[in-house]
Amino acid sequence: MRILRTMPTWATTLVSFIFLLLAWQLLVTWGEYDSFILPGPVAVGEQFWVVLNDGRLLKHSLITIMEVIPGLLLGFFVALPLGYLLAKSPLAERLISPYLVASQAIPIIAIAPLLTIWIASTYWSRVLVAALVVFFPVLIAVIAGLRSVPSELYEVMTSLRATPLQVFHKLEFPASLPIVLSGLKIGATLSVIGALVGEFVQPKSEGLGYLLVTARYQFKTDLVFVILFTLAIIALSLYGLVVLIEKRALRWQT
Repeated sequence: MRILRTMPTWATTLVSFIFLLLAWQLLVTWGEYDSFILPGPVAVGEQFWVVLNDGRLLKHSLITIMEVIPGLLLGFFVALPLGYLLAKSPLAERLISPYLVASQAIPIIAIAPLLTIWIASTYWSRVLVAALVVFFPVLIAVIAGLRSVPSELYEVMTSLRATPLQVFHKLEFPASLPIVLSGLKIGATLSVIGALVGEFVQPKSEGLGYLLVTARYQFKTDLVFVILFTLAIIALSLYGLVVLIEKRALRWQT
């Protein structure tokens, strides 16, 4: 345990992943599962190599990424001004918040078919599903971040006769940024789920969601695992990108 504590993060992650693969292989071996039920890591690795060589994995992954990133950005930049409005205006909060909260009780899988009917573009309907999934956690983070600013700092800005724009730029933006970026981390991982749901609903034959449905109908469980790992890699990459942005944007904290 002491060795693991002194190891860098990437090395600890690599060691834990190796142990996960070993435990997975032991489970398959001792449980005597058929590859149809639970394929081993070797079978999944072989299938990964197959779909990587024939270009299917890269093709469908790029399509999904091209849906995830715009959906993440759209959800984020729509949530920012609305979150500021709700945090600063009690009247707006009373009028709008009940509808926003009620909307979260509706599963996104139920809304996605409506979007495919209302929006002619297959691509933008998928992007919008991803944006809807990202929107709410970022909105809550923006509101929480703005409300976490101490009132004493507002009094200081008032005594300095700061304009509203200066208050936002010098106080509210930097003070709320850590919580907003935390919400963006959540949104980055959820955006992958949103794009996948959009691909499930939209019958166009492209994207990892389409490939996942095809693999399920063809009873290719090893391909299903390949797609799941690919989705996890995309989500982790987006999360890591937000972490890098956070470290750069919050250097003043250290």
